[in-house]
Amino acid sequence: MSTEDAARRLGVATKTVYRFIDRGELPAYRIGRVIRLKEADVEAYEASCQIEPGSLAHLHRD
Repeated sequence: MSTEDAARRLGVATKTVYRFIDRGELPAYRIGRVIRLKEADVEAYEASCQIEPGSLAHLHRD
């Protein structure tokens, strides 16, 4: 999967995908001059970003 495809899948800019890769948050592979990602890695990253119920309570002011 290309970085552009990953960005569309995650709903972020391509530059953000490169940042995730650079930080080691998202595994990527250089094939020649092109950076590729495994679809399973992008899916796993997306799943790891799931918000747990109740974790946003600090944002609510009653």
